[in-house]
Amino acid sequence: MFIAFRMFFNCRFYYPIFTVLFLDFGLSIAQFSILNVVWAATIVVAEVPSGALADIVGRRRLLIFAAGSMVVEMMILCFVPRGNNTLLFSFFLINRVLSGLAEAAASGADEAIAYDALQARGMADQWGRVLDVQMRLRSAMFIFTMTLGAAVYDPQLMTRVIAALWLDFPLTQAQTLRFPLYLTFILSLFTLASVVKLDEICSDPAQDGTCKKPLGGSAVDAFVLTLNSGKWILKTPFVLAVIMFGMLLDGILRMVITLASQYYRMVQLPESVFGLLGSAMALAGLFIPRLALFIAENRSPAFCLWSTATTALCGLIGMAFFWPYIGFVPALVAFSAMYMVGFYVSYFVNQRASSSRRATVLSFKGLAYNLSYGLIGLFYAGLLKIKKMEMDVFDVGTQGMENLVFKETFFLFPFFLGAGLIVMMAGVLIYRMKHR
Repeated sequence: MFIAFRMFFNCRFYYPIFTVLFLDFGLSIAQFSILNVVWAATIVVAEVPSGALADIVGRRRLLIFAAGSMVVEMMILCFVPRGNNTLLFSFFLINRVLSGLAEAAASGADEAIAYDALQARGMADQWGRVLDVQMRLRSAMFIFTMTLGAAVYDPQLMTRVIAALWLDFPLTQAQTLRFPLYLTFILSLFTLASVVKLDEICSDPAQDGTCKKPLGGSAVDAFVLTLNSGKWILKTPFVLAVIMFGMLLDGILRMVITLASQYYRMVQLPESVFGLLGSAMALAGLFIPRLALFIAENRSPAFCLWSTATTALCGLIGMAFFWPYIGFVPALVAFSAMYMVGFYVSYFVNQRASSSRRATVLSFKGLAYNLSYGLIGLFYAGLLKIKKMEMDVFDVGTQGMENLVFKETFFLFPFFLGAGLIVMMAGVLIYRMKHR
């Protein structure tokens, strides 16, 4: 059920056309960036409290809330009226808040309930293999959702499909706009069904956590657990370093992935292949987790993390050139690093965290990730606005302006990643010198 939840909750049909979906609804790139900042800010505010609640009142309850929020957020997108930009932005704002609450509630709680189930049976050493299976099955699901989601979004392709069925019913973008959203709403119902069937198993009844208080605890309990978990992370340099590493890479790579469909347009790729590119990325997820597991079991954590950073940086540098048609190659290289980041951080953090605080610690990880994503999104939205004001002088058309601004600001992503890695490397060297 943990694997099923991950598949249905994370693999959404609108992901391959995520950016252009918002733009085709009538929003601007700046509004899109602001909405993503709101989404990330919601997670930042709710992340750690939700993790503590999961450890206090039960992980299953938080996952049911997450699945229910997904159902409501998808209903909003399926039926939001178009035309009035202010009203449209308001509905999308509500959607992003609900989505952020769902992400915060699920973050940490899903891994904690699965890891505890293994630990209760003396199989905690198999967690790496569970991650491997989960990521590969989720990648297979991504291939399906990415391909179909982009296909049903393309009005010309859908018109040809209908014509092949001997029906004369030409479709427009306004009609196919919501097709991926309808399909994702169906997935949200499967998500809710999977968490309802989850069983919460106690790995250590003697510890102070969910198992001791299955019917709930006080706000003081949640606050104390949150405070103690934060202190534990700060006093555990290895876990802190792993979380900070994940924070740097995840924030930058996730923002680039969020803008992927706009990037594909800029390298002159047709929308009908966006889903195929998403599927290619998901296809990489069929073997990258197995490779990451092999490396994690045979090499040092430092090798795991720095090899991932090198992969991401090379991919982002290649993307900054915006090579026509072949520009998708460096994009796939950069995006493949996301699988490695997700695997390594989960693998190493779960090994060190105790059951009683596992969901809370993982929520701190989620907090760091989304704080990074939100700050990058906020900065990028501000930069886009400044650039647009400068380019108004040149009388650039609306779509042309969006494309030109995007191209001229993209170099910041590899620049920030490279600068962040230098800072982290300096921090590691200073720490080692002080503790010789």
